[in-house]
Amino acid sequence: MKPILLSALVIVWLSAHAHAGMLPQEVEDEDYRPLSTDTQDEDAKIELGQLLFFDRILSGNRNISCATCHHPLTSTGDSLSLPIGEGGNGLGPGRDTGIGDDRVEERVPRNSPALFNLGAKEFRVIFHDGRLEECPSRPSGFCSPAGDRLPLGLENALAAQAMFPVTSATEMAGQEGENAIADLAAAGDLPGLWDELAMRLQAIPEYCDLFADAYGLSCDEVTYVDAANAIAAFEAASWRSDDSPFDRFLRMEPEALGDEQADTFQGMRLFYGKARCARCHVGKFQTDHAFHAIGTPQIGPGKGDGMTGREDFGRERVTGEWRDRFKFRTPTLRNVALTGPYGHAGAHATLSAMIRHHIDPESGLFDYDRTQVVLPSRPDLDAIDFSLFDEPGQPAIVDIANAVRPSLMPKNLTDREINQLVAFLEALTGDGSQDLRDDIPDRVPSGLPVSEEPASE
Repeated sequence: MKPILLSALVIVWLSAHAHAGMLPQEVEDEDYRPLSTDTQDEDAKIELGQLLFFDRILSGNRNISCATCHHPLTSTGDSLSLPIGEGGNGLGPGRDTGIGDDRVEERVPRNSPALFNLGAKEFRVIFHDGRLEECPSRPSGFCSPAGDRLPLGLENALAAQAMFPVTSATEMAGQEGENAIADLAAAGDLPGLWDELAMRLQAIPEYCDLFADAYGLSCDEVTYVDAANAIAAFEAASWRSDDSPFDRFLRMEPEALGDEQADTFQGMRLFYGKARCARCHVGKFQTDHAFHAIGTPQIGPGKGDGMTGREDFGRERVTGEWRDRFKFRTPTLRNVALTGPYGHAGAHATLSAMIRHHIDPESGLFDYDRTQVVLPSRPDLDAIDFSLFDEPGQPAIVDIANAVRPSLMPKNLTDREINQLVAFLEALTGDGSQDLRDDIPDRVPSGLPVSEEPASE
């Protein structure tokens, strides 16, 4: 059968069997935001953002960069269930929890999300709980934890997101008393913190030249907003991913998924049909950008919720609505085969385990396999990781299970069908996303190490 005819027949089949409005859609250039304005130099802005992304100068103790938890070598995440932020050493699964007085206080409470395709226009809500989103009615244009303290001039939600990791004690700022950034974070003085970071950049002549090239700014005009916009431009330019076998299929190359008997092909039919994955993983980037309670296991320190403080109420933390308890944002599935572990707390190590949890969340919770976690061991942190599972009667786990909406879950999938779904999800991996080493700069203007090893004495 001719390839174009086969592709057309597949679309007809999907139209008959998929839920309305949930057919796959081709990604186009128009789906992405511009990377610069008419008054900016786009290439210079992207180069500036790359250097800032890898520069430890943006952390309170100058010991961690954005790239530590979103590294090209770990597919823009960190390959850990829960990140090890400020105070740790190393990269990815080899990262440790630090030593002595510099060791981390706790694990970062939520899994480090990958950064693919966040330059697309439809990504207007950021973070697992959606606590940052575009809000045209607000002076800054965004609803966020900073409220009206968020400054003007942020170009998009991705840029606004870059304002926040630097304010977190466990992520980048450090603990109160360790440095000026950490003290400002502890005091809640976010504008002061962002000004302090801007002054650090202004003190480095090479950064002054780079900001001048990108924005035409004099050195004393540079703000952290300018830095955040550049970081976002680098992320959007470098980690756009729409060159997968699935994309080639939608562009009338049906052989990209194999013939009609191939597991990848059958997995696509399941995804958009019987398995009902596309009820939530819909659209060009396989996400409805909405929030759902699917009962993913809660491990780690949590967000201070519940009787123990080890729970994470998810979207309820933003809306204050009890109906939103344990709901988390639907992630995009682009490059999902590269970006495990999965779930808001990184509780599932494999795609197969994540799918099986969707099928039977109750068993996924009460029979949870703790060996799945990818975490560096430290006795005091280990004692916290599964504390909700170790409570008599597991009341918090029962509450999570009770919040699940059964109607969202696919049923009666065989082992072979699960493997076919995994094969389709693997076909969402972009060709250009499998080796991102060229995104790592050789050096950064601060002179601090680019590698994730401790700086030499």
